[in-house]
Amino acid sequence: MPTDEITQKVSDRYAKAASSGEQMCCPTSYDMGHLKTFIPEEVLKISYGCGTPAGLQTVRTGETVLDIGAGGGIDCFEASRLVGPSGHVIGLDMTDTMLEIARKNAAVVATNLGYSHSNVEFRKGLADAMPVEDNTIDLIISNCVINLAPDKRKVFREMYRVAKSGGRFTISDIVADQTVPQYLVHDTQKWGDCLSGALTLTDYMNGMTAAGFLGIHLEKFSPWQVIDGIHFFSVTLTGYKLSPAMATSSAQYATLRGPFSRVTDERGTVYERGVPKLIKPDEAPLLSSPPFTEHFLLTTEPVQFGDNDPRWTAVLPAQAPCTWQGHYALLAGPFVEATDDDHHLYRRGEPLEVCSKTVAVLEAKGYRPHFAILNRAGERVSGDAVTCSPDGACC
Repeated sequence: MPTDEITQKVSDRYAKAASSGEQMCCPTSYDMGHLKTFIPEEVLKISYGCGTPAGLQTVRTGETVLDIGAGGGIDCFEASRLVGPSGHVIGLDMTDTMLEIARKNAAVVATNLGYSHSNVEFRKGLADAMPVEDNTIDLIISNCVINLAPDKRKVFREMYRVAKSGGRFTISDIVADQTVPQYLVHDTQKWGDCLSGALTLTDYMNGMTAAGFLGIHLEKFSPWQVIDGIHFFSVTLTGYKLSPAMATSSAQYATLRGPFSRVTDERGTVYERGVPKLIKPDEAPLLSSPPFTEHFLLTTEPVQFGDNDPRWTAVLPAQAPCTWQGHYALLAGPFVEATDDDHHLYRRGEPLEVCSKTVAVLEAKGYRPHFAILNRAGERVSGDAVTCSPDGACC
């Protein structure tokens, strides 16, 4: 299906939904009771999404925020409240009907928030060709929209272009655990349902890294639908456009604390737990960002430690039989590869079948924020417990 045809059909679908009140595809978790206090019902009833990127404590006072696929404006208006009257919000959408509703309600929201004038503007445009100046955005948000774009890598490049140095994104979207087959890709109805355009988690995160973003990591995860054995699920991801490294006269070392025994970051640097590694000046800001801080010790002198050191962290599997229950684990950053203490090698976005003991490990503090766990079993599993292999590897 030609790209232009996909874009037009998706736009037509959402314009129709805005007029009819049709409930669209994706799971949401808005706090409607809170939003109703300042956002008109006309906006709330046409709000679609698969997450709440503006409501995850990602928006800061005074920032400039861009919402890709703003629709009726729900996320823009929540961002407007959070940035305060000194901040600025830009909502981007391609559908005239949505833009009309959003623009009409901007002044109402500003009044309800006690602002002298609206700090939100809505622009018509496409996600892969944004009418936004270079290096002007502190935070990019998007809620279940990028999967509707035919060329997502172009969208990611546009995001990187408009983000300020030191800027970031927090976006929610639908991804799949395997490549979507062609019979779904060419299903017009399922494009609007956030299915046909879904990338695998691997391709989605790799596309962001290729655009230049780093430190890409999972904020939230929620299973959604299974169609013909393909699991579609919602993820909310954050990543950074790093500032140029500040010149420094002293060397810096990074020592992996754990709980992973070995990790590889998005630049290909490998870290072994307890072993100091000399890092480049531009790597220190990355390792100081939220997804990394709990895992690394940064020092000006090399510091090596072993498993009896309180800075060493590990989560070991139970020494008992386990069961296979249909679980698959997907590493969702900020590392492209990671190894646990039971010899599992996780590659970002790739489903790896894991037993009950490994599920318990991955649900423990230190591991839990970095994994999406799906269950592919079609019915309740009743297999017998098995013993892990003699070499120590799990099952």
